[in-house]
Amino acid sequence: MDISFIIPAKDEEQSIPELTNWISRVMQAHGFSYEVILIDDGSTDGTWEQIKIANGSNPFVKGLKFNRNFGKAAALNVGFKSAQGDVVITMDADLQDSPDEAPELYRMIREQKFDIVSGWKKKRHDPISKRWPSKLFNGVVSRMSGIRLHDFNCGLKAYNAQVVKNISIHGDMHRYIPVIAKWAGFTKITEKVVEHRERKFGNSKYGWTRLVSGFLDLLTLMFVGKFSRKPMHLFGTMGIISFMLGFVFTIKILWDKVDAAWFSKIPLKRDVAEQPIFYLALVALVIGVQLFLAGFLAELLARQTASKRDYLVIDKV
Repeated sequence: MDISFIIPAKDEEQSIPELTNWISRVMQAHGFSYEVILIDDGSTDGTWEQIKIANGSNPFVKGLKFNRNFGKAAALNVGFKSAQGDVVITMDADLQDSPDEAPELYRMIREQKFDIVSGWKKKRHDPISKRWPSKLFNGVVSRMSGIRLHDFNCGLKAYNAQVVKNISIHGDMHRYIPVIAKWAGFTKITEKVVEHRERKFGNSKYGWTRLVSGFLDLLTLMFVGKFSRKPMHLFGTMGIISFMLGFVFTIKILWDKVDAAWFSKIPLKRDVAEQPIFYLALVALVIGVQLFLAGFLAELLARQTASKRDYLVIDKV
């Protein structure tokens, strides 16, 4: 099979018929074998009924239904496991992504050998209240991850099947799939300017709160990606820094005591235990030891799970 379309849908009953017919026309015009996997992510309208109707009229349309809303990442993860195509294309169900982009996305994956081609909605039909936070978010993610993309949030993306079969996403990590794929070794990532259409039915499912949650998810992802297999590098470094600061403060306290008693002959105005630097030294030493022990325990856990880890094998002869 050439292409698998993975399309999460939440309360999109009006869009489903037009979207599935549009995809079918494009695929037939270019002679592709395909499947459309629609995931009903806990819709409260007639989305699932429309998916069943589309399946009845077109056997290439398939549907999966969640018992409640689990989020886009969960829907994509389930769709990735079910996909059978050589190229997997994800898109939103709201008709703002154009299926006409699919043939070129397929060509870039199959002929130019990219692992991921991410859509870039260069001309967006969204209010300024969504565009500027999105630019800020994309700029930060691009700089922190080292992946030069203009639009991490674009739902229209194409993947080599090996990518989606060897990564797992959860929570709200769908916007960071290129980052997760890069850490898994799929580094051939590029972008393509795609058409962004005005919303035809319904309302946007995302608000300004996703900007905050997006940055928190990014911090989590960067931490897990860099230190999950070597936690001592983080906790040990922080512990050593804290311990050394406490040690320097302690030396300073001892020197002041010796200097007052043996050299300057000027008694200290306050006892050692009454000086703020004494408590700073004590806290820094204790925190340093605790961080080091936390890193040691995390390293033991990481080593225990290493033997159970399935490392990525993408080919064999």
